[in-house]
Amino acid sequence: MLSLLSVKNLAVVEKLDLAFFPGMSTVTGETGAGKSILLQALSLTLGRRGDSTLVRHGKDKAEVSAVFDVTNHQKIQNYLEEQSLEDEGECILRRIISRDGRSKAFVNGVSVPLSVLKNVGELLIDMHGQNEHQLLLRPDQQRDLLDAYAKSSEICTQLNAIVVEYNTVSNHIDELSSNHDLKQQQKTLLQHQLQELEEAVLIQDELNNIESDFKTSANAASLIEKTSTILNQLEQESGVNAQLNSLSYELSLAAETDEKLVPISALLSSAQVQTQESVYELNNYLSSLSVDEQTTTELEARLSELHDLSRKHNCQITELIATKEGIGSELESIGGAGASIDALQGQKEKLSQQYRTQAKRLSKIRSEKAVHLSNAVTEAMQVLGMPGSEVKVDLQNKAVGVHYNGDESVNFLVKTNKGSGFKTLKKVASGGELSRISLAISVVSSDREYTPTLIFDEVDVGISGAVAEVVGQKLKQLSEHYQVICITHLAQVAAFGHQHLRVSKTQNDNGAQTTVEQLSNDERISEVARILGGATITDKALRAAEEMIEQSYS
Repeated sequence: MLSLLSVKNLAVVEKLDLAFFPGMSTVTGETGAGKSILLQALSLTLGRRGDSTLVRHGKDKAEVSAVFDVTNHQKIQNYLEEQSLEDEGECILRRIISRDGRSKAFVNGVSVPLSVLKNVGELLIDMHGQNEHQLLLRPDQQRDLLDAYAKSSEICTQLNAIVVEYNTVSNHIDELSSNHDLKQQQKTLLQHQLQELEEAVLIQDELNNIESDFKTSANAASLIEKTSTILNQLEQESGVNAQLNSLSYELSLAAETDEKLVPISALLSSAQVQTQESVYELNNYLSSLSVDEQTTTELEARLSELHDLSRKHNCQITELIATKEGIGSELESIGGAGASIDALQGQKEKLSQQYRTQAKRLSKIRSEKAVHLSNAVTEAMQVLGMPGSEVKVDLQNKAVGVHYNGDESVNFLVKTNKGSGFKTLKKVASGGELSRISLAISVVSSDREYTPTLIFDEVDVGISGAVAEVVGQKLKQLSEHYQVICITHLAQVAAFGHQHLRVSKTQNDNGAQTTVEQLSNDERISEVARILGGATITDKALRAAEEMIEQSYS
C-alpha cells in the first residue's frame, strides 16, 4: 500500500509530505484547488510521461517520491528481487524532472530505466480516472481477472510452461530441418576428408619426428664430415681428451701439496669426464648416420604429403590425428540428426497432447465462470447508477494451434443502455461510466488478486443521492481488501472514508500554492457540510454531515 507521498516544486506544489493510511482515503476540495496534482505526482512515480512544464516556476527541478509497504505482496517482492531492487518489504519510487526536460527514475535508490519504473508501478497502483489509460483496459489484465475469479491462474501457468517447452522443441526441429541439405553437403565433404586422412595412415610418433628426420637425412654427408673431424680432434694421441687427462693428473698431484687446488682439480677432472662422454655419444651418433638418397627421397615425399594435409585442415602436422578424430565426431553428430528429428517430433506430439488436455480444462472453467462474473458485475452496475447496463465476459476462440494463455482470448464487453450493442471497454464514451464499471468489476473480484492500491478519480460523475451513497458503500467495501483512494465531489462518498484529505489553493507573491491537509473529525464534518451546502455552512448542513459520517460507520 501507499504510505507516503512527497512532492517538491511540482507545478503549484512547493513542498508536500502526505501520509496515507490503510482502508479508504477520500480527497475533496473546491474546483480548481489542485486535486489532480496528487494524481499527476503519483503518475510520475509510476513511470508516466513528464516534461519541463511541470517544474515550478523559478525552480531547477521537480521531485516526487512515493513510499509503498509491500510486506504482504509477494508478486511485487518477486519482481523487485528479479531486478535486484528488493529492500526488506519497502518500495520507494522516485522521479526527478529537470528544467531542461531531462528525467531520472529510481527504485529503492537505484537508477532504473523508465520502463522498469512503469512495470513496478503497474504492480502497485491501478488508477481509475476519467483520463487515465487504465490497467483494466488491457486484455491481459482482463484475462488475469477472469482467471483469478475462476481460480484457474495456476492451470494457466502450468499450460504456459507446456507452451514454452513445446516452442523450444519446435524451434529445434525447424533448425535441424532447415539445415538438412546443408548438413548433407557437409557430410559428403567430411566423409571425403576422413577417408583421405585414414589412407594417410597417420602415426603420432612419425608426425612428431618426420621434419627433423628429413632434415638429418638430407644433410647426412655434411653431418658425417663435421662429426668425424670433431672426433678426430678429440681422440688423437695429442687431442683434447688426452691433454685433459694428462693435465687433470698433474693438477691432482699438485693438490696433494696445496689443498686449495682440490676444487680446481675436481673441475678439470669433471671436464675430462664430460669430454670422454662426448666422444662416446659422437661415436654412437656417427654410427647411426648413412648417406642414403632413397631414404631421403622417401622422407621428402612423405613430408610433402603431410604438409598438404596440414594446409587443407589448417593445422600443424603434429595435429593431424586430432583433426581426424574431430571430423569423425562431427560425422557422428550429423549422422544422428535424422534420428534426433524423429525423437523431437515424438516429443512435440506428446507436448501437444498435454497442451490440448490442459487447454480444454482451462476453457471449460473459463466458460462457466465468465457467465458468473458477467452476471455479478452487471448486478453491481445496476446499484451504481447505471440501470440497463450490462457487462459480458466474452471468450473468442483463437486459431487452431498451441497458444500462450490457452485457446481463447478474453474481452470485457459492456453496453451502457438497453437496446445498444456490446462494445469493448475502450470504446465506452463516458469517463464516469468507465470508472463505475471498473468499480463494479473491482468490487465483485475484490477477494481475487489485484494491485494493492486502487485510485478512483471522480467515480461519482453524473450521479447523486442514493446512488452516490451506494458508490460510497462499495468503495468502503472494496477497502476491506485494498487501499482505496477516492477523489470525489460528493458528500455521500466523502463520508465513507477512513481518512479525509482536503486540497486547497492560495495565492501569494510567489504565485499559486496548493496544499493538502489531513482533517480532524470536526474539520471533516465541516468539509462534508461545505460540499452539501456550498460556501455558507449552516447548522442544518453540519448536522446532516455529522449524521452522514456516523451512518458510514454503521
